[in-house]
Amino acid sequence: MSRFESFEIWNKKVPMSAIEKFSRVSDDLQQTIIGQRSLVQRLLIALLADGHLLVEGAPGLAKTRAIKELAQRVDGSYKRIQFTPDLLPADITGTEIYLPASGEFKFQAGPLFSQIILADEINRAPAKVQSALLEAMAERQISVGQNTHQLDGLFLVMATQNPIEQEGTYPLPEAQLDRFLMHVKVDYPAAEQEREILRLVRSERDVSVESATVETLTADDLLDARGQLATLYMSDAVEDYLIRLVTATRALADGNPTALVSFGASPRGTIALDACARAHAWLAAQDYVSPADIQAVVHDVLRHRILLSYQAEADGVSADQIIDQLLSEVAVP
Repeated sequence: MSRFESFEIWNKKVPMSAIEKFSRVSDDLQQTIIGQRSLVQRLLIALLADGHLLVEGAPGLAKTRAIKELAQRVDGSYKRIQFTPDLLPADITGTEIYLPASGEFKFQAGPLFSQIILADEINRAPAKVQSALLEAMAERQISVGQNTHQLDGLFLVMATQNPIEQEGTYPLPEAQLDRFLMHVKVDYPAAEQEREILRLVRSERDVSVESATVETLTADDLLDARGQLATLYMSDAVEDYLIRLVTATRALADGNPTALVSFGASPRGTIALDACARAHAWLAAQDYVSPADIQAVVHDVLRHRILLSYQAEADGVSADQIIDQLLSEVAVP
């Protein structure tokens, strides 16, 4: 019995086609984005949980390729925005254009009105541009002059940061970091995976090889899948475990002058961890959320929501190490 057939038996409300489509898209992406299995999964989780990704990694690790390949498999528009220090808010939101013939102004929409956005090197943009992006991410609207324009239901931003070069960058404020559903770190592939990447690129350059058709997710597919996340069963014990993990980040900072954490995760972190754990369980064809689903996504959900103290930075302690400590101390149901 396949995992799709067993899932259909567990939960009759979940249509077989929805899980099959996401599974085919996932398998297809794994074939074209080699060595970044976690990034592919996180992109699909963000798509299901209706959130945004901050991806950090060195150049050349298929970050741009990943979001571009995903966009080809989603029924929606895609735009890449290269963030630079001289970028203006109007460059991404759009602006009013004067039409001499009619003597009127007409709004010309910017790239933010697309449904899937790659915000490349977001920390190179000045604060005003970052705030314009923040409004679109958090409120699903764009304000230009006196007018406010609503965005579509499908709106996914994948922002990238280069951890190597920090010259000429504008660090993202904590308030904006909290708007990202997950902060994903990508690393170099293994040697054997690099061999597969080399062969894949060679085959793509061969014009005699025909391009294969790809599975496409429609807006209805996404809406149906998102609706199914809330139907997954989560026991009270697992829900309590999720909440205790998040509140433990605050307890580490509570009135301790030598604490390694200055501020813990907000309730938005609890909501994000619940949504990501549910999406992780759904992609695994489960009809319930387990502690393992929470543990699988907790680093990506909380690492940018934990503000480390000066003591932690001096001691070389990372947010991931803090989360590892919490996972070892908080009892698993």
